[in-house]
Amino acid sequence: MGALGAIGDAGAVDGLIAALESTNWNIRRLVIDALGDIGDARAVEPLIAALKDENSPVREAAASALGEIGDEHALEPLAGVLKDDAWGVRKAAAEALGKIGDEHAIELLAAALEDEDEWVREAAAGALGEIRQRASSEEGQPPR
Repeated sequence: MGALGAIGDAGAVDGLIAALESTNWNIRRLVIDALGDIGDARAVEPLIAALKDENSPVREAAASALGEIGDEHALEPLAGVLKDDAWGVRKAAAEALGKIGDEHAIELLAAALEDEDEWVREAAAGALGEIRQRASSEEGQPPR
């Protein structure tokens, strides 16, 4: 957990969102990490916008932060990021979809099992396992 996120103060969210306008990509990435750590739903829309950042580390951090927040509004934008040019962004999106755990992501993650990158395929498989486990526990059955 980053120092900004360790504060955990939801009151800092507005200031952090404003800091996403920084011209320094590394600052944007650190701010996104903090927003993910805090987990406030007010950050969802700005993080979705950050999925289109020009820098892949920022897009990757945004996908991860959306997974930490777990808001279902991020499902469709994360699905689009599964086609990003950067494998790290695709991997983070697959992991985030698993954390959100919505069954609507199953088909998308199944397609990601065919990704050219081994790490993305592994993340997609893990995410599918998380969704299956969550569905089984909600039904009161042990996962198979």
